[in-house]
Amino acid sequence: MDRNHTKVGLINWVLLLVASVVSVMVTRYVNSIAGWMGSIILGMGVLVALITYFQMRLEERERFEKLEFDELNKAKGSSTLFTQEAEAFPAQHSREQFERFFIPFFTVLMFLGQCGVVAWEWLSLEKHAVPLVPERTLVGASVYGLIFLVLFLLGKYCSGLARLQNQRLLRPTAGYLLLGAYVSLALSASIAISAWANLPRADVFVARALAVVIAFVAIETLGGLVFEIYRPRVKGKASQMLYESRLVGLLGQPEGIFKTAAHALDYQFGFKVSETWFYKFLEKWASLIALAQIAVLFLSTAFVFVETGEEALLERFGRPVTGRDVLSAGLHFKYPWPVDKVYRYRTEKIQSFTIGVPPEEGEHESSTIVWSVAHDKEENLIVASHDVATVSTNTDKKSPPVNLLSVGIPVQFQVTNLVKWAYNNEEPNELLQKIATREVVHYLVSVDLIDIMSRGRAAAAVTLRERIQSAANARDLGAKIVFVGLEDIHPPVVVAGAYEKVIGAMQTREARILGAKAYQAQTNALAAAEAFRRLREAEADQQRAQVGALARAASFTNQLPAFNASPSVYSQRAYLQTLARASAGARKYIVATTNTTDVITLNLEDKIRADLLDVTVPGITK
Repeated sequence: MDRNHTKVGLINWVLLLVASVVSVMVTRYVNSIAGWMGSIILGMGVLVALITYFQMRLEERERFEKLEFDELNKAKGSSTLFTQEAEAFPAQHSREQFERFFIPFFTVLMFLGQCGVVAWEWLSLEKHAVPLVPERTLVGASVYGLIFLVLFLLGKYCSGLARLQNQRLLRPTAGYLLLGAYVSLALSASIAISAWANLPRADVFVARALAVVIAFVAIETLGGLVFEIYRPRVKGKASQMLYESRLVGLLGQPEGIFKTAAHALDYQFGFKVSETWFYKFLEKWASLIALAQIAVLFLSTAFVFVETGEEALLERFGRPVTGRDVLSAGLHFKYPWPVDKVYRYRTEKIQSFTIGVPPEEGEHESSTIVWSVAHDKEENLIVASHDVATVSTNTDKKSPPVNLLSVGIPVQFQVTNLVKWAYNNEEPNELLQKIATREVVHYLVSVDLIDIMSRGRAAAAVTLRERIQSAANARDLGAKIVFVGLEDIHPPVVVAGAYEKVIGAMQTREARILGAKAYQAQTNALAAAEAFRRLREAEADQQRAQVGALARAASFTNQLPAFNASPSVYSQRAYLQTLARASAGARKYIVATTNTTDVITLNLEDKIRADLLDVTVPGITK
């Protein structure tokens, strides 16, 4: 190992240490949560650089030891000075013990530290995130820019030195130098964006991204430890550096991807694909092609298509754009992301949620669930009752006049004012659901159980819809309550059977009461009709008797002068009129002679009516 390389390793370690300390100071100075993650990555580089420097020193001592041993072997009789190789090469033995025990132990500790950092970041990053100090952001961004410049220059030098002179111990440190440089550049950009562009979430976003990088490095470290257990050892061959991360080297030197791809293509096709003009063209202009694609993708974010039935909110740097805060359906133009962002909402869609018992998964709307079948999640609400039950205790206390009721009340609503819905309240869907639940609970404790489950259901639905709408308007939600349904309300499942028996008995009682009322109505009507008929008949008899009496009296008055004029004629005429009236329907036989002794036989049998016998037969004449 050249002494110059050892000095480079020491410089790398010192520079990474200084950069990590400065990063911690800047992070505390500007309150950047992403700065802590960047400082952790730089700290990982410090540990790797320190281990690399110790290994360089051990290999350098081993090289000097072999040179001294070779010099001694040239002298006469020197072959008998050393009998055991371990005693002859203590530096080599130290280096082997270092690689065999210390490096795996250090790698395990580094893996555990990386896992702990990632776990802490995902669990408590949001809690520790604080706004940046605006007046200090310029200094912080400048310092991180300076760190980027220094680390980038030294990293490029070390990576070139390791590639040209095949110095494998410089590769891990060079990778962390370049990665630390890019991380410093990202931190400088995040501080600038968070402070000057008024995007405070940019700092948290960069922190999340750096945590993902550490997580992938931890996974790679674990894989290297597992593979090291099963890797065959070859004497005389350099051991694998477990702390070296190829992912860090790839992130620090992305141009290595093209070299790896070139070697893979050459091996796959059997000829030098990397020497063709097309591959050289791609290798030369790949960065510009990638930038052009990124630019096209970036410019494509300036076009917004809002579908039918939707409305979108347009925000610029997290604030509504004056005059264009709501975009209707159609094509719209905006500034590219992340300057302008669009949030779509289906304002014409009727949305719904369920209060109480939510519908089970896979349950169809047309399916019928009886009271005795338990729902997936059943919650009981308190409902008032007019009946007060007495508890059989010594104090003879009475239970409160309440009952339990399981409800599944669907509430349908529509967003009518998107600005109010999105900006006036946080989580408006959840807030509206809580408002509706509160109104339902308040309403149920003021109504009777039997009333709301029978005749008062429709009125209750209307009242609840008005109450929920009024509460939503009070919170300025910008939503319209379209429908509130009370179809799924029933007693708890445990009392469903007994409740059905009670309801059945009540219905039977009502049926009998209604039957008695119907019989009462029928008999009263018949009695009234019979009384009316008899009364009318009596009145008719009365009228008939009075009229007959008056007629007879008038007739007697008219007959008296005729009788006085001729008593015999009047009597004979009256007799004949009476006989004619009495024999009007009888057969009469008139015998004209009186001086004969003929015997007359009379056939007094009834004959068939003449109209039936006197039938005219066609074709026969009299």
